Amino acid sequence: MSMTDLITAARVSKAWPFQEAQRLLKRYPDGAKPDGSPVLFETGYGPSGLPHIGTFQEVLRTTLVRRAFEAMIGAKPEDGKTRLVAFSDDMDGLRKVPDNIANKDVLAANLGKPLTRIPDPFGTHESFAHHNNAMLREFLDRFGFEYEFMSASDRYNSGAFDDALRQVLRKNGAILDIMLPTLREERRKTYSPVLPISPTTGAVLQVPVEVVDAEAGTIRFTDEDGSVVEQSALGGMSKLQWKVDWAMRWYALGVDYEMCGKDLTDSVTQSGKIVQVLGGKKPEGLIYELFLDEKGEKISKSKGNGLTIEEWLTYGSEESLGFYIFPNPKSAKQLHVGVIPRARHRVRAKACR
Repeated sequence: MSMTDLITAARVSKAWPFQEAQRLLKRYPDGAKPDGSPVLFETGYGPSGLPHIGTFQEVLRTTLVRRAFEAMIGAKPEDGKTRLVAFSDDMDGLRKVPDNIANKDVLAANLGKPLTRIPDPFGTHESFAHHNNAMLREFLDRFGFEYEFMSASDRYNSGAFDDALRQVLRKNGAILDIMLPTLREERRKTYSPVLPISPTTGAVLQVPVEVVDAEAGTIRFTDEDGSVVEQSALGGMSKLQWKVDWAMRWYALGVDYEMCGKDLTDSVTQSGKIVQVLGGKKPEGLIYELFLDEKGEKISKSKGNGLTIEEWLTYGSEESLGFYIFPNPKSAKQLHVGVIPRARHRVRAKACR
């Protein structure tokens, strides 16, 4: 089959990764951005708990769409026509201690601080986030994914996000106009797009913030001890509220495709409006159904009720995991030890055909 035939076949395929890639092709009919830069795929990860298969599946599914898009434009992975960024939201403040973590006192003593500024309870890495990020990268590397790892803390602390943060400060009023109507009255009183880092405790603060000088990046707020503080929002001295943060990232990085779980449907809507206010464009993306445990509850890193890669591979193969995750992303799937034998059987049956 010629390359032309392969491209034609890819463009008429009904498989869901190709259907997703079709939407990207409508965005960029020539298969490239106007400035010639690679089409950017992104996956997001919150390292507030140990990574599980629910984290892995998003990278797998996004990679399938990425490869489908490359097939449609006649590109090979080595051509550099696309990029995949695995982004860790490790600047988030730790809200609660995960159930499946030893040495909980270490985390409990640092609640509210950015995940990269909390000691590693396992004692092996620079911080709790560095430990969990390393676990994520280890199992992504194990499966041979091609990706670029990116840390929110690195981007904030280095100043790489500073220009985008200034744009958020400039558009602070317009962002509030989007977000405040979606919040309960009590939450509106404390809501701010920008979350300053307390100069006294190091915690991420949920307090009203006044923009003093957007160009200089200066903000004013009341610290936990009641003192009024005026400081920069740049260089790692603040982070953004979740939906604003997501939109800022799309804007700053130029993200073209990002999928997410059904529980983030509202976030997609609000972040899509915010990125337009910032001057960017909402990426294409699939909203998939969630993975559930044996009780039918959403799997969660903080609850520790999701299977780890190691648990799956103790009983099943890498192929069985891929075959289990691939079909019907818009249908919910249970994810517990009991599903592994069935997935393993499907792989064997397919091999015998």
